[in-house]
Amino acid sequence: MPYRVCVYAICKNEEGFADRWMDSMEEADRVVVADTGSTDRTTEKLRARGAEVFAEAVRPWRFDEARNRSLAHVPGDADICVCTDLDEVFNKGWREKLEHAWTPDAGLARYFYNWRVKPDGSPDVQFVYEKIHARKDYRWVHPVHEVLAYSGRAEQKAVWAEGVVLSHYPDPSKSRGQYLPLLELSAKENPQDSSTVFWLGREYFFHKRYDDAIRTLEEHLKLPSARWEEERCASMRFLARCFMEKGDVPCARAWLYRAVAESPHLREPYWETAQAAYRWQEWPLVYGMACKGLECRRPSGSYLSEPEAWSGALHDLRAIACWHLGLYAQAERDAAAALAFHPDNARLRANFRVIHERLIDEV
Repeated sequence: MPYRVCVYAICKNEEGFADRWMDSMEEADRVVVADTGSTDRTTEKLRARGAEVFAEAVRPWRFDEARNRSLAHVPGDADICVCTDLDEVFNKGWREKLEHAWTPDAGLARYFYNWRVKPDGSPDVQFVYEKIHARKDYRWVHPVHEVLAYSGRAEQKAVWAEGVVLSHYPDPSKSRGQYLPLLELSAKENPQDSSTVFWLGREYFFHKRYDDAIRTLEEHLKLPSARWEEERCASMRFLARCFMEKGDVPCARAWLYRAVAESPHLREPYWETAQAAYRWQEWPLVYGMACKGLECRRPSGSYLSEPEAWSGALHDLRAIACWHLGLYAQAERDAAAALAFHPDNARLRANFRVIHERLIDEV
């Protein structure tokens, strides 16, 4: 069934992405953009490609208000609203796949989002996204890390858009400076929202404000709404990192063990504990955590998945632990496995060679 599809976005000084983005979004019936103060040729390039661009001054700045301004320009007769940013690209044929999944009573579509892409084009960090929605009864909330809020009376129906994939190709020169004050505002406005408080604690860690991070992450874990165990596990891992940075090994160790106990089915807490044990030169602990981590076969699929945990890192750590424990045959197998992930890594090649030569000497 054909639907009226409208893409909407916000932008500021993104002329370098404009053509690539329009190439991807041209499958829609309409494209509307709220420009929030570009001083380059972004608006000119978008209009030349057929986008409807509206100047919107959002002061004080907050992402939810900007997105709501953009959404307001979407025609009322649109069936499907598709929110993207200019540094994002859909896979070819996304519109047909979306229409195939959509139903007249649908309110939301879920699909894969590649937050980070490897050089070969495969996903590095992939999770489920939900920024495609019906025209009515939706608005954006939260100053940053904004989410869609549904206000309709009927039960919200979500569909899975099989084959729709949106990939993120960010501009590394863009500053994250505005995120911390916006997260502080968001936590003030939504003090019981567990994800908001977690994001604020994590942001404090990124800014090396470790005491603030510890206080905020501990608050997160006490919230009644903090029930998602993977987010709780991540909070504990960030607490461990804070205490490591402060030189408090006993507290770091305690939080790592709590993270493992919180989510024993996830690889990430084992990987993080194995890394810490490597720094402490506790080889039996490195070995045990690496073994348990490698038993976890599949990433969770959430945004909290750590790519390094799913690289050759645990094989590398177990190889080093096995070397120190005198388990040279196992060390060689793990060194080879780690090298298979990163064949151009000089350190891994050297490690494998040293271990292999030791085994030859024993024969």
